Amino acid sequence: MQKLLRIQKKSGNLQSENQSHYLLMRHFISYFNDSVKNHWDLPAVTNFGKETYKYSQVAEGIARYHILFKEVGIAKGDKVALYARNSAEWVIAYYATLTYGAVTVPFLPDFLASAVAELSSFSECKLLIADDIAVKAFEESEDNYAVLDKVNGFVGVLNVKDISVVHANGDTLANVRSKLDSLYNSQYPSGLSPEMVNYYNDSFGLEDAAEISFTSGTTSATSKGVILPARSLSANLEFGFRVVPSAVGGHIFAILPMAHMFGQAFDVLFPLSSGCHVFVMPGKPTPARLLGGLAVVKPFMFLTVPLVIEKIFKSKVFPATRKFPAKLLLKIPGLDRIVLNKIKKSLLNAFGNNFTVGVIIGGAALNREVENLLKRMKFPYTVGYGMTECGPLISYRDKSEYVKYSCGTRAKPIELRIDSANPRRVLGEIQVKGDAVMLGYYNNEEATKVAFTKDGWLRTGDMGVLDNRDNLYIKGRCKNMILTGSGQNIYPEEIEDKINNLPYVIESLVVGRKNAIVALVVADYEAGKKAGLSEEEVNKVVNENVLALNSELAAYSKIGYTEIRKEQFEKTPKQSIRRFMYN
Repeated sequence: MQKLLRIQKKSGNLQSENQSHYLLMRHFISYFNDSVKNHWDLPAVTNFGKETYKYSQVAEGIARYHILFKEVGIAKGDKVALYARNSAEWVIAYYATLTYGAVTVPFLPDFLASAVAELSSFSECKLLIADDIAVKAFEESEDNYAVLDKVNGFVGVLNVKDISVVHANGDTLANVRSKLDSLYNSQYPSGLSPEMVNYYNDSFGLEDAAEISFTSGTTSATSKGVILPARSLSANLEFGFRVVPSAVGGHIFAILPMAHMFGQAFDVLFPLSSGCHVFVMPGKPTPARLLGGLAVVKPFMFLTVPLVIEKIFKSKVFPATRKFPAKLLLKIPGLDRIVLNKIKKSLLNAFGNNFTVGVIIGGAALNREVENLLKRMKFPYTVGYGMTECGPLISYRDKSEYVKYSCGTRAKPIELRIDSANPRRVLGEIQVKGDAVMLGYYNNEEATKVAFTKDGWLRTGDMGVLDNRDNLYIKGRCKNMILTGSGQNIYPEEIEDKINNLPYVIESLVVGRKNAIVALVVADYEAGKKAGLSEEEVNKVVNENVLALNSELAAYSKIGYTEIRKEQFEKTPKQSIRRFMYN
């Protein structure tokens, strides 16, 4: 890890405005420390529809973990893995690790148990905290525990729900857990009080590693461990404080994977450092379950990904706009406002009608038909941009200033440049530097070197341009770019956006095969059935409509042929298509 740190320091990552900000930055643990003390009796986190933990109860859970960590020999800087679905207990285990000074290694619940075992071993984790489903997956093969047990100092596996021992490597963990209650009562004979909370001290450095986040990857089957220092989490947290008004007591409805940096930073770190009440939604957010939860929770802001919003629009909004007389009225200036206001009111009510910040969308490009309608009805939304390597935030703009199709402007103190001779006209790779940027990839010096330019800028791998107000527009991934035989560059995301707006299309991928541009399309046979069409008729309509798009495309980017699929594409937990599987 020290080698990686030196690489970053040599690169000059902290410069200009970032250097001065870095000197003034507070450690993210100090914010959480103050929040727990100041909001002791307020609700902190709820398993939606089930138990609620006050800030005092979160502190008690953290105290129990700290006692256990100390007794089993975990030291500051040791790694603790967390492999579980979203839950209030996940939040407690996560904060317990960070406030102890250990390094958290959170795994997305979609990861295979065998992969978690190998990556936990690779990152030298001393302890694994898992939920029932993860434990069941682990126990399907004896090899998984065997891999973990070979790690020097590995003590075992705990159940995140009640800190019970599900696997022990030796006797230490089980012995400590059996007397944990008595150890806690001995240390806090009169109970825990706010005055006893003291998570932060001078031993917590901003350059210390706080987290190793293994990327899910849409272009590679191999995960890389992103080392995020405390300054990265602190920079993201301070950005939240600058752009979000006072939120004490405000409600958050958390649906994004907490092991992923977008959800982690703004559904966990920021809310619980601000005195918010986080409601954790279990399971996958279908439109019906999501809207039902939002109506109850009434969040002041809501983080989501494009796919979720697009599903809501396809199931709830678009059908209403395509019926008479709404379809006709939307074409008449002045009268269209009546329909749009009605849709907006209905949608706001469905979202809880309590937005002060609004809907924040990230993770991928938003479908243009959806965004056009959001803008027309003046719905309170904005689209941001980030990546795990920045913990995650790179760009953002408040809903009142957000420009359609953009990703906002750079999130200060992040610095951003376009690697292009003319960044306002010619596409180039988006590159960033600043406090939020990672230290490097764990035990992967070569990948770390590749990730940075010679003058210390992080390569995002995304292609973009800036407008005259410095709004950022992303056109596609460098790795996704298709180079034609004539030397022309095609960014498939732009074509896919057009295809996804066609009738009876769920999703699409555009790939290059044998000098031809091919559209892989997942057909919506259910919608076709409702319209009285057979599968063959749906296929015919989809194929004809896709090929008809060629009239809107440059000669070098025209679609050669279409492959229609029934099964949806494999996706990452943030709902990005695993493109490498289909190229």
